[in-house]
Amino acid sequence: MPNIASAKKRLRQNIARREKNRADRSRLRNICKKVTKAVGEGNAELAQASFLEATKALDKAGAAGLIHRNTSSRKKSRLSQLVRKLKQAKAA
Repeated sequence: MPNIASAKKRLRQNIARREKNRADRSRLRNICKKVTKAVGEGNAELAQASFLEATKALDKAGAAGLIHRNTSSRKKSRLSQLVRKLKQAKAA
């Protein structure tokens, strides 16, 4: 445990940030899972709505540094591909 006041404060800040980041990352994963679940069930409307929500959340997370921007883009691309394939399958 730290003895210096500034180190104690830094420890408190680190703990608070870690808890917030952990919760935000968990929320982000759940949002992405919602899209893949909707695609798996074949629900195109829910998949599209969830994809828009996931896109917004991924963009925010990438901008905030919660995840890397390239990771955000890659996840959006893969989710988009899933939703597009589902739409094409429904149309055909």
